Amino acid sequence: MVEQAGAARLGDEPGESSATRFACGWAAAITPTAPSAADLPRPLLEALLAGFTDDLRTALRHDRPTSARRVGRGLVEHGLASAETLERTIAFVGEHLTTDLIAGHKHLIAVLGALAAGFSDALRTKTREQNAANSTRSVESAVRTGEAKFRAVFQTSALAIAVSDVNGLILDCNEALLAMLDRTAEELVGTVSRDLVHPDERDVISHVAQQLSAGREHVRMETRLVRADGEAVDVLIALALLRDDDGAPAFYVTMIESLDELRALQAQLLRQSLHDMQTGLANRAQFVGWLEGAVGSMGPATLALVVFDLDGFRVVNDAFGHEVGNLILAAVAGHLRSVFDGIGQLARIGPDEFGVLIRDPADVPTVVALAESAVERLAEPVWVGDDGIGVTASVGIVVQAARGADAVDLLRCVDLTVRWAKDDGKAQWALYDHGRDQRERARMRLAASISGGLEQGDFRVDYEPVYSLADGSLLAVEARLRWDHPTEGLLDPQTLVSLSTCTGMVVRLGEWAIGQACADAGRWHAEFGSAAPVLSMDLSARQCQEPELVATVRRALRESGLPAAMLQFELGEQLPALISDDQVDELTFLADHGVRLVLDQVGGGNVPVDRLRRIPLSGVKFQGAPVYGLAEGANRIDESAAVTLLNWTRTLSIPVYAAGVRTEFEARRLAELGVTGAQGPLYGSSWLTFDEVSALLGRS
Repeated sequence: MVEQAGAARLGDEPGESSATRFACGWAAAITPTAPSAADLPRPLLEALLAGFTDDLRTALRHDRPTSARRVGRGLVEHGLASAETLERTIAFVGEHLTTDLIAGHKHLIAVLGALAAGFSDALRTKTREQNAANSTRSVESAVRTGEAKFRAVFQTSALAIAVSDVNGLILDCNEALLAMLDRTAEELVGTVSRDLVHPDERDVISHVAQQLSAGREHVRMETRLVRADGEAVDVLIALALLRDDDGAPAFYVTMIESLDELRALQAQLLRQSLHDMQTGLANRAQFVGWLEGAVGSMGPATLALVVFDLDGFRVVNDAFGHEVGNLILAAVAGHLRSVFDGIGQLARIGPDEFGVLIRDPADVPTVVALAESAVERLAEPVWVGDDGIGVTASVGIVVQAARGADAVDLLRCVDLTVRWAKDDGKAQWALYDHGRDQRERARMRLAASISGGLEQGDFRVDYEPVYSLADGSLLAVEARLRWDHPTEGLLDPQTLVSLSTCTGMVVRLGEWAIGQACADAGRWHAEFGSAAPVLSMDLSARQCQEPELVATVRRALRESGLPAAMLQFELGEQLPALISDDQVDELTFLADHGVRLVLDQVGGGNVPVDRLRRIPLSGVKFQGAPVYGLAEGANRIDESAAVTLLNWTRTLSIPVYAAGVRTEFEARRLAELGVTGAQGPLYGSSWLTFDEVSALLGRS
C-alpha cells in the first residue's frame, strides 16, 4: 500500500500550533476548487493538511524531498487531485511555508518540485489502477485529463520550469522561463538544455545528470544561465529525473528561480534595516556599526562624535502635526548634510537626534566650528504655508583616541554631554569633560543608592535650635535630614535634596523624615509638655504636589501623639508660584487643623501676592541680606532695605524669624525690629541629635 502522508493525524483535534494555523489557511485556499475537499468535513480536512504541513516542514528543514513527494501522493490519494487544487497548493505553500523558516528558503524550490512530482506519480498510479476497470477509451480520457491538469500547473507557475528528455533536449518550457531568459518558445524548444548553461558551469551540470541517472531522486544547486543578450543570470535550480513504468529514465523536470531577484530583495531589506526611511540617512544600528569599526585596531587614531538633539521638537509636532514635523526633520537632515558631507558619517540616531562620526579630525576647534556652523543653519526657518518654523539643537561633542575605546561608553559620554548642553540653557554645544563625568557618575551612584541606604537605616534626622530673642528660651527645632553614608561620610541636607530630586526619591525621603521627626517631637512633648519645642520642617514643592501629603502628615501626627499645633512647615520663597490651586487648598486644610505654615523668604525675594494671600501663614522667616544688612558696619543702603522690609513684615501681625544670625549685634538689632526667634552660627555651628535636644530641654 502507498504510504499516506499525514494520515495518522486525521483523528486529532485541531490545536493552536503553527502547523494547525497553516493547515487552516491551506484548507481555505483549496476548498473552492476541490469538490472532494468540500465533501470532507472541515475538521478532518484541516487535520489531514496539518499532517501534510509537518511533512513539508521536515522536507524544508532537513532537505528530505521524500517527505514532500509523500504529500503530493497523499493529496491525490485523498481525492484532492484537481489541477486547481495543485495550483493553489503550490501557490499557498510557496508563499507561506518559509515565513517562519527563512533559513529553509533555498530548499523551497526542491520541496515544491518534489511535491509536484509526487502528485504526478500518484496521478499516473491512480490512472493505471483505473485502467484495469475501465475501457481503453476511458483510460485515454483519464490520461488526457491528468496531462491537462499538470499542463495548467506548468503554464501558470511563477517558477520557471523546463521539461527535457534523457538527452537534455528541451521538450517544453513555461512562460516564466521564457521571460527569465528573454527568449521565445521557438528558440528554446528543440534545443539542448546544456547550451543554456554558462560555459563555466556545463561540466557541473553534466555531473549532476549522471548522479540522477545513478539513482538520486533530485539535485538542487546554484548555477548560471545565459540570457538572449549574453548576460549571465544567477539561478537556483531543482533538477528531478522522472522514470517510466519500468523504472527507466523518461525525462527531466527542472524548476528554476532567479537569484538576482532574491538578492535584490535581500539588498533592499538590508538597506531598509540600516537606513531611516524618513530622512534617507543611516539609522542608529548602522551608526553604531560605524562606531564599533572606528574603535578597532584598524580604525583611525582619533575620532570625534557629535550629536545634535533638537530642543523641544515635540512642540512642533503638537502645534503643526507629525507631517510638518517630518518635513522639519528632513530639512534638518539637509542642513547637516551640507555641513558634514565629505567630512563625517551622518545618521539619524533617535526620534529627534542626529549623530556625526568624524575620523581623524584636525583638532577640537575645527570640530567645534563645524558644530557651530550646523547650529546656525538649523536656525533658518522652514516655511510651511505662512509659518516659518525653526528649531534649535543642543550639541554634545566628544573628541578622543579611537583605538581601544569602547563604542558603548562613547555613546554614553556623548549623551551625557548633550544633557550638559541642555542643562546649561539649550541651543548651544558642550564639550565632553572627563573630570566632570567622573564627578557626576559618583554623584549618580550616590543618588541611585538612596533606596538601599534608607532600607539599611543610614538616614537620620538632626535638629537646629531656634531661640527666642526675647528671653533666650528654645522656641523650636528645625529638622534636617542627613545621610550617614558608609564611605562618603555625613552628607548635608542640600546635597541630599539635590540627589533625591534627580531620582524621584524626594517624596519617599520626605515621608520618612516627617514620620521620624514627628516621632522624636512626640517623645519630647510627652516628656516636657509645654516646654517642648515646636518641630519645624522644610516642605518642598514636589512634596506639595504629592496627592498623599495630607494623609502622610495626619498619619505621622496620629502615630506620634504630637499635637498639630506643634508641627510647622517652612515653605520656600518660590513654592507659592510652583503649586496649583488644589495644592494650596491642601496646605489650607493642614493649617485649618492646626499645622503652622511659615514662608521662608531667602533674601526677601518677591512672592506672587495673589497666591500669598491664599496661604494661611503662621509666620515669615528671613535670612541672607535682610539679616546681614543689620550687621555692625553694614552698608547704609543694605541696612535701610533690611529695616524697611522688617518693619513692613510686622504689619502682617504674624511672628517673624531670622536664620543665619552670626553675632550678638545682629541678634539685638533683629529683636529691636520685632523679630521673634533666631537661629544660626551665633547659637552653635553643629546640629543636635535627638539625645542632645533632650539633654538641652532637661537643663532648661
